[in-house]
Order: sequence, then C-alpha cells, then structure tokens
Amino acid sequence: MDNQQFLTLFVTHLTVEKRASRHTITAYQTDLIQFISYLSGYISKKIVTEVTGQDLRNWIMSLAKEGLTHCSINRKMAAIRSFYTFLQKISLTTDCPTASLKSLKGKERLPIFFQEKELISFLDQQPFPIHFAGLRDWLILELLYGTGMRLSELIALSQKAINLTDATVKVIGKRDKERIIPFPRPLIPLITDYIVEKERVGYHSSPQLIVTDRGNPCYPMFIYRVVKKYLAPTTRASQHSPHILRHTFATHLLDKGADLQSIKELLGHSSLATTQIYTHNSLTRLKEIFKKAHPRAEES
Repeated sequence: MDNQQFLTLFVTHLTVEKRASRHTITAYQTDLIQFISYLSGYISKKIVTEVTGQDLRNWIMSLAKEGLTHCSINRKMAAIRSFYTFLQKISLTTDCPTASLKSLKGKERLPIFFQEKELISFLDQQPFPIHFAGLRDWLILELLYGTGMRLSELIALSQKAINLTDATVKVIGKRDKERIIPFPRPLIPLITDYIVEKERVGYHSSPQLIVTDRGNPCYPMFIYRVVKKYLAPTTRASQHSPHILRHTFATHLLDKGADLQSIKELLGHSSLATTQIYTHNSLTRLKEIFKKAHPRAEES
C-alpha cells in the first residue's frame, strides 16, 4: 500500500465514520498531502508507516523555517495525530511516531470583535439595495451577528431550517450536531422579503437559504467577500472576516450579562474551555474602565 492509499483510507474514515465537516476534511487532507510530499522529497520516499518521531520533528522544524505560525503548525500536528491514531486503530501500524510531539506555545491572541455601537449603527443605517443581492448581503451580515453561527453552518443552512413563528433557526454544526439558535425578531421581515425576492428571480428550487448571484450554493470566499465589502470601509477593526462576527456575537452577549454555559450552547462549542476565551476580552475592558474611573487606579 502506498502513501496515497493510506490517505484515501483516512479521508474516507473522516467522511463516513467521523462525519467531519467539509472544512475539517479539506484542511486535514491538505496538511497530509504536504506531509506526504515532504516524505517523498526529503526522506527517500518513506511510506507513512515507516515514519519515526524524529522524522516528524524534522518536518515541524522545516515548517517553522518556512515562517508558518505556531497556530498553523499545531493544526498540522493535529491532522498528523488523527491520521496515526486511525492507522493504529485499523492495525496498519503498531508504532505511533506522534507520541513525543508537543504542541507549540505561542502568544495567546484574544478574539477580535466589533464595537457594539459601531456595528449596530452600521447595520441600522447601511442603505442596502432592496433587490435580491442587496437583501441577501444584508441577511448574511445579520445572521452571522444575530446568531453567532459558523461560516460553514451558514453555507449549509437550509431554507426549511428557518422557523419564523418561533424566530429560531436549526443549524448543523461540527460532526453533524444539530442545535436550535434564536435570532432577533426584527430579522423576520428581512428574511421574509429575501425569500420572496429569491423566488421572484427564479431561485426558489435551491434548498440553501443563501445563494450566489446565479442561484448556486454559496461558498466560503463568497461570504468573506460580502463581509469585507461592507465592513472594511465602515469599521475600525483590523480584520473583517465572517468569524469576527461570531466573536462579536459572543463578546456582546457576555458584556450584557449572559452566562458562559448559555453562550457555549449557542455557539455549539463542545467544551466550556473554548468559550472562556471571551472572558479575556471583557476583563481587559473592565480593567480599562477601572483605570479611567477609579481615583486611585493610577497611583503607584
């Protein structure tokens, strides 16, 4: 069996057994293709079952020399660990070269988010064109901020998943986990107008709620372009990605007193530890308010 066959088995495992998201499958497949290319080019075409811990460490060192961030390298290590765990599970290897691998520690980065007044003012005052594309773009921004759903969840969102009576939406998260998210009731007229316009232009047969200008299923870069088009010229944040609207959703909920467990459920996190990153944003701002407001805050 050659390296490509090992990879094909693993991708099938991720797709059929693990039911991983398309994003995860693509990312892991890309990382493993790069690793296999490294094996072919630098270690005399070793097959993956012959790889040692030292081989992996050498690969990681080569990634660092190329300038990859700690975050990117750690993601590749996660793909490699998952791959070798699978090979052991199906008895294609007895040794686990990843046992000695340790994740790289980098400087912790706090989630970037939009300021509340800035974002609300933009959404309330932005003159979106009242036609199919304008209503769709407006809805993309409102849903990302109003529900905190992931980019992949928005792309896969079915029109039937919208419950206008209850103002809720059913999304399919990681590993096909379903969850119900409430959305702001003021979005109901926007959703209704968009669906009417979508049908008027002849795209009613598409099961996805959000479609492109030609009625095709949308894709990640399409959503990225929409978010950047509207938010880059009007907000002061250093980045303008769909995921920042998710960060903003969580941060604003926490600032308004929502508890972490509820935010965890709304975001679809599997662990509360993942949600806790948002407490750092709120704590940082509380410290700033304290320094400005307390008479003794600036005293040494």
